[in-house]
Amino acid sequence: MVPMNKLEYPVNGESYVGPQAPIVRARMRVGLLGGSFDPPHKGHVHISLEAIKRLQLDQLWWLVSPGNPLKEQGPWPLERRLQQCGELARHPKIKITALEASLGSPYTAKTLTFLTRRYPATRFVWLMGADNMASVHLWQDWQRIFRAVPVAVLDRPGQRHQVSLSIAAHVFGKDRIAEKQAASILNVVKPAWTILSVPLNYESSTRIREKHRS
Repeated sequence: MVPMNKLEYPVNGESYVGPQAPIVRARMRVGLLGGSFDPPHKGHVHISLEAIKRLQLDQLWWLVSPGNPLKEQGPWPLERRLQQCGELARHPKIKITALEASLGSPYTAKTLTFLTRRYPATRFVWLMGADNMASVHLWQDWQRIFRAVPVAVLDRPGQRHQVSLSIAAHVFGKDRIAEKQAASILNVVKPAWTILSVPLNYESSTRIREKHRS
């Protein structure tokens, strides 16, 4: 694989080199939205803007993964997906980064360990869809994710009922924060998680890929 620091991408109208993380100040509230973004679409922007508003975030980082270890077929090349993200996400609070590539691992638990150690004064929150909440127990070191940062679960079409039935919701049931108090989740002792009911957007990366294949 070509070293990430040798590649240059146009992101948000600027030259982006390598997997550096965005610049943050102490006590900033930062949301983390991970995924392959293969491809990115308006649904990603939709939930990002909802999270920024509902959780009162200063920034929201799209962590564009080099790959998904739970999927057999790999995504499009990272440089292509980064460029697409930059072209789509033009909100000043949405930041694009490929820092997971420099860690040599696509695993969320490892990424969060790195970020919380590198930025101890930053208040992070992990964002994921209800479908991911239903299967997060299959992720490597998944319980460490909930203990590293608070988690906000975003509604997805037809998936909400799976949240309450998930293994993660059972294991961390006593740590759930009421939706009306969601903005406080970045200030409470971890583990803590909440679910946000957001206006639904039915666009998905899977549907877009299937459309292009047909």
